[in-house]
Amino acid sequence: MRLLVIEDSPKMAKLLRRGLTEQGYAVDVADTGVDGVWLATEIAFDAIVLDVMLPDIDGFEVCRQLRKAGRWAPLLMLTARDDVADRVRGLDGGADDYLTKPFAFEELFARLRSLVRRAPGQRPSVLRVGDLALDPADHSVRRGDESVNLTRREFALLHYFMRKRPV
Repeated sequence: MRLLVIEDSPKMAKLLRRGLTEQGYAVDVADTGVDGVWLATEIAFDAIVLDVMLPDIDGFEVCRQLRKAGRWAPLLMLTARDDVADRVRGLDGGADDYLTKPFAFEELFARLRSLVRRAPGQRPSVLRVGDLALDPADHSVRRGDESVNLTRREFALLHYFMRKRPV
C-alpha cells in the first residue's frame, strides 16, 4: 500500500514515515503543498496524509486542487489546528477524515485502515443531471453556462439528491 505524506516539519515527516513504514506502507513525503499536489497528480496513492499548515499553499487548498484534478485517494488531514471551523472547512473541502496533533499512532493507523478499506473507486469530479452540474471540489453549481449561487444547506441538499438519484 502506497501513501503520500505532505508535511513541512522534517521531524514530524520522519516520525510519520518511520511509523507508517513499520506498519508495512510504502511512504513518499512532500514538504510543500505544491510538491504534494504534483506528486499526488502524477502517482496513484492509496491514501494521503496532509498537514494543514504548509509553507506555500495550505492543506485546504491542496485538498481542493487534488479533488478538482479528480484525485480521490482517501485524504486524512493531520494538523495542530483543532477549531471546529477548521475541521468543518477541511471535511467540506474534500478531506475524508481529520486528526489533530498530538495524536496516538495507533489511532492514525486505525483511521488509515478504515479509509482505505471503505475507499470507493474513482469518484466523478463533477456530478451531472441533465444540464445541471455540481462540482463538490470547489462547491460550484452550473446550469448550462450559468453559475447558480446556493447557500451551504442548499448545496448540501442538491449534492445529496444528485448522488442518490435513481439511475
